[in-house]
Amino acid sequence: MKASFSRFWAVVKKEIIQFVRERIVVAILIVMPLLQLTLFGYAINTEVRHLSLAVWDQSQSRLSREITASFVNSEFFDYKLHAGSMKEITEMIDRGEARAGLVFPPDLAESVASGKPAEVLIIFDASDPMTAGNAMASAGSIGLYHSLRVMSARYFPGREVQMPIEIKPRAWYNPEMRSSNFMVPGLLGVILTILASMLTAMALVRERERGTLEQLLVSPIKQPELILGKIFPYFVMSFVATTLMLALAHLLFGVAVRGSILLLGGVSLIYLFTTLSFGILISTVAKTQQQAMQMTFFSFLPQIMLSGFMFPIDSMPEIIRPICYAIPLTYYLQTARGIILKGIGAGELATQIWVIAAFGVGMIVIASLRLRKRLG
Repeated sequence: MKASFSRFWAVVKKEIIQFVRERIVVAILIVMPLLQLTLFGYAINTEVRHLSLAVWDQSQSRLSREITASFVNSEFFDYKLHAGSMKEITEMIDRGEARAGLVFPPDLAESVASGKPAEVLIIFDASDPMTAGNAMASAGSIGLYHSLRVMSARYFPGREVQMPIEIKPRAWYNPEMRSSNFMVPGLLGVILTILASMLTAMALVRERERGTLEQLLVSPIKQPELILGKIFPYFVMSFVATTLMLALAHLLFGVAVRGSILLLGGVSLIYLFTTLSFGILISTVAKTQQQAMQMTFFSFLPQIMLSGFMFPIDSMPEIIRPICYAIPLTYYLQTARGIILKGIGAGELATQIWVIAAFGVGMIVIASLRLRKRLG
């Protein structure tokens, strides 16, 4: 046992010396995650706010001004452009100056006063369907509000009418509906996945290109000791980066951990082990650092798009879902968001934790077998 630890520690010291010589690696592991979290945390925002609105008001009535004010007060729209024709509305949306166009008919006030239906046109740039869908829902709510006001004044003048049915929504875990509360915990997993797997993917390939891998393989060092020794320094540095990112998430975005910080740290350690193991597995397959980099980048897009980072897995086609559940990041996102946002414990997350650990052990075993095969 003592000899096994000494061999493992010899590999660790070798990697630490390599760290000292290549300080850019330390900068990548520590500085880069913080910069990415700050940049993406502010840039990735699913909330629809302040869409530029162009208005063609042919009515010039009190009612049209009230409706326009409602659009602006909702904070979904900013009244930035005034149009004098439908052609101008079209040109503004085509040029990207406006994301929505509001058109009032000339007889708006007269039609409403006489009890006739009046049609107010709202046009959206739906090239971004998510933004357009949220904005359309907001516009529909504004239209419903003014319709109820008109009907109330018409049929019950001077009376405050109560709605017969009132839907009272309750938003759990994220009552402010802040997208950062959802995105930032996901960014932790995504950034760790990219950096940790990318760096370890080149660990063994670098030895092969320098001609030292064969020397290591024929030495008394066993394959698991070599692999774990290669992983350990990255493991420690990645965990330091995780801790700093959690602190930065709280300071910059106000994302507080509602559950156990110790549990989150433990799950993050397991996931780091799994991610680093994935990088080592790639390192046993690739023959050059360029191949290792290409294979790692090839894996990033499916992991990000299919893990539930941005799009819910339940909304994906059933034929795609098995792929989603074959990605370790899927389970880490569920645990990280569950601990940070919901405050749930290990009992509810036991399945996800075991799956993450199983992925890590499986990839370490496969990587060890591949190295043994190369030696044979």
